[in-house]
Amino acid sequence: MSAGCLIDQMAKGPEFLDYVLQNHFNAVILDRFSKLGFEDWWLTAGCLAQSVWNVKAGKAPSSDIADYDVFYFDPDTTWQSEDHVIRQGIELYADLPVSIEIRNQARVPIWYPKKYGFDYGPVSSASDGIDRFAYQTTAIGLRKERNGDYRIYAPFGLDLVLNGQVIPNDVLPIRGVYEAKVARWQKIWPDLKITPWPDVDKNLHSVQTGVRP
Repeated sequence: MSAGCLIDQMAKGPEFLDYVLQNHFNAVILDRFSKLGFEDWWLTAGCLAQSVWNVKAGKAPSSDIADYDVFYFDPDTTWQSEDHVIRQGIELYADLPVSIEIRNQARVPIWYPKKYGFDYGPVSSASDGIDRFAYQTTAIGLRKERNGDYRIYAPFGLDLVLNGQVIPNDVLPIRGVYEAKVARWQKIWPDLKITPWPDVDKNLHSVQTGVRP
């Protein structure tokens, strides 16, 4: 389990948190998820970064955010166990008019090869999924502990997201995911500064995939 660090122990952590919590849906998800009993979990990905970009652009904080991703880790990798947690989440957030995707990261290596055509690698914590995002910029996790403390996991720091710089993370050969996502983002947040995927992936090949528009 990666515990990350307290929000005020990370450079620009309090500034980032202020932006993120201006999105009411982020705040509610963070307030409630610990009720499901997991210690190792993170609200992560686009809902955090895009809240920052929205506020900086003078838009409504929740504007154009497709969904809200929550990663958790449970060594029980049965489909039934994850489905039970997803159903609990549906009930927990029934009053929120947004799509919340709750996924057990321990199960990703099971379905990933069939979907993408190559192995994902072993997973031992929820943060392993964050480490393998296609973008360094959105590789950030945030959670609220039962005592009210906010913790953050950001292996590439926070400067990129706060400055609107999108940088690829080619630890997995998912160039297609990166390019499709950033094309959508650039239409919505035209001030973003996009760095192209490197010409040669670390894994020497790329997998082209479709993403939700």
